[in-house]
Amino acid sequence: MGIPANIQMVRDAVRQAAARSNRDPGDITLVAVSKTAGLEEIREAYDLGLRHFGENRLQEAMDKIPRCPPDIAWHFIGHLQTNKAKGVLEGFSLIHSLDRYRLAKRLSSLAAAAERTVRVLVQINIAGEAAKFGLPPGETEGFIRDIGPLPGLEVVGLMAMAPFAPDPEESRPYFRDMKAIFDSLQQVPGVNLEILSMGMSGDFTVAVEEGATMLRIGSLIFGSQSND
Repeated sequence: MGIPANIQMVRDAVRQAAARSNRDPGDITLVAVSKTAGLEEIREAYDLGLRHFGENRLQEAMDKIPRCPPDIAWHFIGHLQTNKAKGVLEGFSLIHSLDRYRLAKRLSSLAAAAERTVRVLVQINIAGEAAKFGLPPGETEGFIRDIGPLPGLEVVGLMAMAPFAPDPEESRPYFRDMKAIFDSLQQVPGVNLEILSMGMSGDFTVAVEEGATMLRIGSLIFGSQSND
């Protein structure tokens, strides 16, 4: 199948998963992970209505962004090194991978100097996997409280990846735990989370059923070479 059929398939699956969980599919944002996609493929997806695209390598993204439609919302979805924070701040509307205070302070400093606000998601290592970045779940509230006073930094949600598994049902308990953390943080004074980014090509329908508001889909849209 080509990109039009792929996007339609994903949209249909999102609608069906939303219906199963009594949710409005309009509350769920689809981020097309375009890190291996070329400009023609991105433009084709754009022409089919997608407006959110995710990249994880700064240099490749900065080559693409000026050559794509200006109303695209670019998401940085990879691990962010502190020395690349300035470039990401300039090119992206949302950072999915804030996981340490030093990075938060650097983003805050850059945002304040530019007189703007940077929107971020706090990344949680929900399964405690050694090979993945992110905060331990139990440190989430304290971290958000610690970075709350930093100027120019707006925490708007959480992001997590479930462990890879051939059966998407194996992701369900991790997504359920993420939703519980997300809901509990809504009770913290001064915290206003709106985005729960979880679910990729292999498990996004389960993520929708468990409360995801943002999905990161690459291979199901652009082909198997897009390893989201």
